[in-house]
Amino acid sequence: MCSTDGPGADEERLHALTDAELLAEVAALVAEQNWVAARLTAAVRVADARQAAEHDGLKTMQSWLRTHCGMKRPAASALVHRGRALDLLPATGAAFAAGAIGADHVTEIARITAPQHVAAAAEQGVDLAAVDAALATIATGRPFQALAEAVADYLARLDPDGPEPDPARQRALTIARHPDGTVTMHAELDSVGGEKVTAVLESMAAASRCAADDRTAAQRRADALVQWADNTLAAGQVPTLRTRRSQIAAVVGVDALVDPATGKTAARTGFGATLSAARARWLACDSTVARVVMGTDGEPLDRGREVRIVPAPLRHLLDLRDAGCVFAGCDAPYWWCEAHHILHWAFGGETEPDNLGLLCERHHGKVHHGFRIERDPGGAWHTYRPDGTELLLHREDLLTGKAPSKGQDLLVPA
Repeated sequence: MCSTDGPGADEERLHALTDAELLAEVAALVAEQNWVAARLTAAVRVADARQAAEHDGLKTMQSWLRTHCGMKRPAASALVHRGRALDLLPATGAAFAAGAIGADHVTEIARITAPQHVAAAAEQGVDLAAVDAALATIATGRPFQALAEAVADYLARLDPDGPEPDPARQRALTIARHPDGTVTMHAELDSVGGEKVTAVLESMAAASRCAADDRTAAQRRADALVQWADNTLAAGQVPTLRTRRSQIAAVVGVDALVDPATGKTAARTGFGATLSAARARWLACDSTVARVVMGTDGEPLDRGREVRIVPAPLRHLLDLRDAGCVFAGCDAPYWWCEAHHILHWAFGGETEPDNLGLLCERHHGKVHHGFRIERDPGGAWHTYRPDGTELLLHREDLLTGKAPSKGQDLLVPA
């Protein structure tokens, strides 16, 4: 099935297959992956039962998998618990061993083996083996969603009069910060909480779409989540803790702040992320920022007070003048936007209407990473790509070279 001549040769072989042959190979590889996962689960189960980790001085198989195999804590725990659950799920175990279902299917079916569910089934005379066989059949021949619904239906019927679960105990959000400052989130919400969050994110993601938007649905939702945070911070609705309101904080060296060529580790945020100088300037462009600018010898030169860079009256003027994001093709409303300094204040740019323009969070980042905006004497905004070409939207604009105007000139003070 697999070529031994290296990945390049195997890719050439795959390109030579017909669509039917290629899909057959994918199916075979998925089955093989499931089979390997089943063997691993079985081996871990035996090692767990024998407490084999003690051989290497460790107490549990979870800790052994983390330290000796480099597995993440959730993955190691899931692997061990999957093996224990299969002791009560022979039909599921057989389908898993045959490669017909994957680890995700086993994890979903294993929900029925929680001690309280097993006890309830025994009290009601439920044949757990029959339920296992039925669920294994569904997992083998139907989409995963059908299996999840079947498991949920079984558990609901098992305890129809049980107490309504506490939504707070059904919710979990983990935030993992990586060495480069990026963040991975995993959330689990109850049905009502999930509906609320989905309603907000989907509406914001839909409203943020603009011409030539090539973001995936996942990227649009992630941008909406950040926009949600921006709106909350801007509205000042974050709780006060220890006499301080949660905010964005940054520490940056003075040389990095004014040097556009500075590398990726020029600044550090309050939660420990590292930023480039460009990102630091973007962050400080229009936010309530607690900034500390450090000198070349490490001494603090500026402990910038927490002040709004663009004062409220001026911001109101920008809202009226620009009406929303001025980036070509974007129709984000003004309440989603930040006030961008065309010439950054770190380089002497004034906080005046002629040096300011509204940009949504996404396009503010674009402008701090290569794109450029400019307002002509007639009040029309122009957007330029990193290569210097102007971003024009309509066919008549492409023919005439005239950019569509944005904003209302009569609102700009003389």
